[in-house]
Amino acid sequence: MNWQELATASHYQTAVAVRQKLLEKDMEEVDLGMEELIESLGRADKRALRSQLIRLMAHIIKWKTQPDQRSRSGAGTIENARIEIEELLEFEPSLKPSVSDLLKELFVKAKRLAETEITKKVSLRSLSWEEVLNDEYNL
Repeated sequence: MNWQELATASHYQTAVAVRQKLLEKDMEEVDLGMEELIESLGRADKRALRSQLIRLMAHIIKWKTQPDQRSRSGAGTIENARIEIEELLEFEPSLKPSVSDLLKELFVKAKRLAETEITKKVSLRSLSWEEVLNDEYNL
């Protein structure tokens, strides 16, 4: 069985297949399936965290570079992304240490997204932990 392919396609189907192998008492396949399922779930959490950080930073970049375009909707989007990140980190605390490194790594992507949305170049070179996760963005 190709556990990697199955786990990439569906976590649920992987769990069902592992259960079947367990019922068949094929412990070698159970181990392989569980290992791949665990790794796949970890990758999914990391992708979700990365996605939310990019979205959050892009909105903060737009907030900072277009003060005349600020809105309650923009503030709400920032707060929503922060809530999503908080929940991810609550459910998967092992991701917390990687957040500060991810802020630096993902800034370029967030900046590119923001520039695409506002159709102009942005002069910001970085965002601090405080700016991304703690500063208030309200009207």
